[in-house]
Amino acid sequence: MKNENGKLKVNLHLYCALHHFQFSTLNFQFNMLLKNISILRIFDVAKAKEFYIDWLGFTIDFEHQFEPGIPYYFGISKDDIQLHLSEHHGNSVPGVRIFITCNEIEKFYAELQSWPYTYYRPGLEKTFYGTLCIEVQDPFGNKLSFNEYLK
Repeated sequence: MKNENGKLKVNLHLYCALHHFQFSTLNFQFNMLLKNISILRIFDVAKAKEFYIDWLGFTIDFEHQFEPGIPYYFGISKDDIQLHLSEHHGNSVPGVRIFITCNEIEKFYAELQSWPYTYYRPGLEKTFYGTLCIEVQDPFGNKLSFNEYLK
């Protein structure tokens, strides 16, 4: 059964086995759509790891390649953000833009400044849509926009 917002709704009835009466009813709602993991196109695994792992501080969750000479595919994460990076031409196109909501953006900015990346020095800017924003571009033209909403 679905509720008015289209979410799956489950009613769980708890009964007292000895007295055969209803003890309580708990309602659970499950979202149908759970998570979005963006796939970004890359052309060089070493450059991708230098940018995402060494500089931005993501960690590698998995790596896959059928055999040497075949395009590489791997998953990375930092806190609750997951991305997939792929050399496969059919998985994505260069120049994708990702909007990431975050907390403590000034701390993240200070970390980026303390680990200088040879090819990029981002700024911390106040946006017209009410965030502090760090925007970076990877070596393949993909843009990541890290945003903390101002209160």
